[in-house]
Amino acid sequence: MTALDAVVYGAAELVAGPAADDRGLETYADGAVAIVDGTVAAVGPTADVTAEYPPENANHAVDADGQAVVPGFVDPHTHALFAGDRSDEFAAKLRGKSYQDILAEGGGILRTVRAVREADEETLLSNLLAHLDTMLAHGTTTVEVKSGYGLDTETELRMLRVIDSADDIHPVDVVPTFMGAHAVPEGWDADDYTAAVVDEQLPAVESQGIAEFCDVFCEEGVFSVSQSRRVLEAGAAAGLTPKVHAEELAHIGGTQLAADVGAASADHLLHATGEDIDALVDAAVTPVLLPGTAFGLGAAYADATAFRDRGASVAVATDFNPNCHSHSMGFALSLACVEMGLTPAEALVAGTKHAALALDRADGLGTLREGAPGDVAVLAAPSHVHIPYQYGTNVVDTVLKGGSVVSTPTHESYARDMQP
Repeated sequence: MTALDAVVYGAAELVAGPAADDRGLETYADGAVAIVDGTVAAVGPTADVTAEYPPENANHAVDADGQAVVPGFVDPHTHALFAGDRSDEFAAKLRGKSYQDILAEGGGILRTVRAVREADEETLLSNLLAHLDTMLAHGTTTVEVKSGYGLDTETELRMLRVIDSADDIHPVDVVPTFMGAHAVPEGWDADDYTAAVVDEQLPAVESQGIAEFCDVFCEEGVFSVSQSRRVLEAGAAAGLTPKVHAEELAHIGGTQLAADVGAASADHLLHATGEDIDALVDAAVTPVLLPGTAFGLGAAYADATAFRDRGASVAVATDFNPNCHSHSMGFALSLACVEMGLTPAEALVAGTKHAALALDRADGLGTLREGAPGDVAVLAAPSHVHIPYQYGTNVVDTVLKGGSVVSTPTHESYARDMQP
C-alpha cells in the first residue's frame, strides 16, 4: 500500500533542481512537493500538487508559507568520525605554524590517529552521531564519512563498523569510504605502508563488505602518484570505487590519476591546472571543492569558475574534520560564493545535485523532481539566496528525510517576518 508521507506546500520559492543549462535553477513560486513511500511523487504549483495530494491526507503536512524549500544538502567529503581535540592547533596556525609544521611535530592526522586507536566503538559511535545531529539540523541529509584515522587493519575496520552502525541508526544517509592511505603512520616507510594497505587492509575491508569507496591522500610527502595508483587499483579490484585527495598542497599529478582510474571524484584541487580540469571533464570525474579547508588554513581557494567554465560539474563539501571544524554546508556554500566565484544558484547545485554525482548517486538525489528521494530542507527565509547570504547563521528550519520530518522548526517567527 502506498503512503502519502508528506506534502510541503505554499512555499515562497521551491527549488526542484538545476535548470537545463545546469547554472540556473528550476523553481516554483507558491510551490509544493508531495512525497509518497519516501520518494518525490509530484512537484509544482501548490494548487496542482495539493489537488492530487491533499495535505490533510499526509502523515506530515508542512505549511511553508513565506519560506524557501530546497533539496536536502549532500556533503560528499568529510572525516566526521574522530576522537580527541585539536583546537590548540588552530591557535598554533594563527601564530604562524603551517599544517606541515604541526604534522612534523606529531600533530595533525597522526595525533587524531592516536586518539582514535585509544577509543572504543561506543565512544566513536557517540561522537559520530552527535556530529550527524548537527549536520542534519543544518540541512544535510546525505553525508560521506571516511575512515583513515586508524592506519592499521584493526582500527580501520572498527571505524568502518561505526560508520555502518551510524547509517543504520541515524536519519542521515551515511556513505562509507575506506581511507587507510590517509597518512603514513609513525615508524613506517611509505612504500611499506602502501603494501600493508594493499595486502592487509583492503582484503579485510572487502571481506566485511562495509565500504563503498576507496580514497587516498595523493600529496607531496604523503603518498606519491605511483603509490596512490597502487592503492586505488587494488581498491577497485576489491569492489571499491576510487576517490582521490588531489592537488591540495602542491601539484604532483593526483588529478590526472583520478581521471586515469575513473574516480568518482577528485577533491581539494587548489593547484589543478586547466589541463587537469579538462581531464576530469573527459573522464566524467566530479571535482569536489572544499572552501572550508582553505578558510581554516588561511590558504588560497580553488577557482571554482575555472572548473565551471570548462564544463565541470562542480561540487562543494564541508571537509568536516578536526582541522576544518565546520558541520555546515551553508557556510561552505557562502565561501563558495564569496571566495570561489559561484553564484548562489550554482553553489546550491554544487551542494546538492553535483555533490550527489561525487557519490555516484543516479537516483535523483540532490533534486526534488519526481522519482528523487524525498529529502527536503525548508528554510527560515524566502529564497535560496539566504543560504550563502546569511553566513554564520543556520537558515534551515524543517528537514524531511524520505518524507519524514526529522528536524523541527527553530526560526518560525523570523521566517514569517521575511515574507516578500
